[in-house]
Amino acid sequence: MEQLIARIADNVGIDADKATKAVGAILAFLQKEGPADEVGQMLAAVPGSQEAIANADGGGFLSGAMPGVMGLGSQLMGMGLGMGEIQGVAKETISFAKENAGEETVDNVIAAIPGLGQFI
Repeated sequence: MEQLIARIADNVGIDADKATKAVGAILAFLQKEGPADEVGQMLAAVPGSQEAIANADGGGFLSGAMPGVMGLGSQLMGMGLGMGEIQGVAKETISFAKENAGEETVDNVIAAIPGLGQFI
């Protein structure tokens, strides 16, 4: 996970703490909204993913959020990220997941979540 966070900080230009929270929120969203088997395979292959998800809800931030991609976008904007930063974090996170879990698995997760393909 440290490698992904450093990559996001360098390529997207946000600090490591914000990157960590954003990645956790994205992974938590995928876990909640995606197909359980394939998301499970993906998360098992991405080092530190479960810890990132567990730490994403600092103080209840993610609970009660509106569902779907719009809810995720709202959560990330609530963290102080702009649209360009959100897209950058999402692209880096998905790219990292593909490197670790394989393109087919990650593409299947993305395809199963309505509206996600246009978000990343």
